[in-house]
Amino acid sequence: MASPHQPFVLELDGPAASVADAPPVPEADVAPPQTAVAAMMRAPAKSSVARRLFYWAGGLFLSLAVSIATYEFIASTLNRWPVLGFLAMVLAGVATVSLLWMAGREWAALMRLSRIDHLRERSVTARGDLEQARGLVKDLDAIYAGREELAWNRRRLTEQGGDLFDPDALIRLAEVELLGAADQAARREIEAASRKVATATALVPLALVDVAVALMSNLRMIRRIADIYGGRAGQVGSIRMLKRVFSHLVATGAVAVGDDLISSVAGGGVLSKVSRRFGEGVINGALTARVGIAAMEVCRPLPFEALPRPKVANLLSRALAGLFGLKD
Repeated sequence: MASPHQPFVLELDGPAASVADAPPVPEADVAPPQTAVAAMMRAPAKSSVARRLFYWAGGLFLSLAVSIATYEFIASTLNRWPVLGFLAMVLAGVATVSLLWMAGREWAALMRLSRIDHLRERSVTARGDLEQARGLVKDLDAIYAGREELAWNRRRLTEQGGDLFDPDALIRLAEVELLGAADQAARREIEAASRKVATATALVPLALVDVAVALMSNLRMIRRIADIYGGRAGQVGSIRMLKRVFSHLVATGAVAVGDDLISSVAGGGVLSKVSRRFGEGVINGALTARVGIAAMEVCRPLPFEALPRPKVANLLSRALAGLFGLKD
């Protein structure tokens, strides 16, 4: 029996196995981060048939009821007071034309948002196919064709893109040339919204007022970011964008803001001891910055690959520096 202080040796019969003969370790089937993000950012599943039928039938019924009531009102008014009846008919016509105009604008806004979503989904598969990549870059260039400030970038993309035969490199070039300026404009919008929310929280003593300011600032920021990236949204589109942004926040686990983040950004832990309201303002500003980053990822035609993804720390530090007049 071997002593407990001596090593235990196990002798094997035959030659020892070589490490080189060992089979390779199978790689984990994990999707790339950008693929996972793009999958989470896709449009939600369609509603049920019963729900669509209810909306369709209910909308037609309400439209028919309003049309009949309007017709009877105008007809009775014309019989009793012809002048007032004619005025009511003109006003009804103007209201109808205005309603159709607003409906057309909302439809066009939804189409723009759908085109942005389609480009982002295509960018995932186009990185392995040159023809798809060229078609993607062409469609992306068409979105920004009317922007004079990107004329030089578009010419540079055309000149350099023709010599590239790597689809991933071509898409990266398009991202740098067409989305670089848009990213900077979106960052400024996020900084302005974060600064406004932090100031309102720190200076306004009423809780409901700073909540209203934060809500309005976030809505305006999301609409401005969508406009910057070419997906200008209407009223219905803004509600859809707000829902998708917060769904993206929940899906990526980006809602929580810890005290360590606030302390590293602007000394929030120390500032909250000096002024509780100012500490709350920093936290609300950080939350607004996170909402802004999620809005960029949802509204951006391409996922972040060649250009760096913005960070809450940088955005909030620049926002607070601008609050105190320290920004360059």
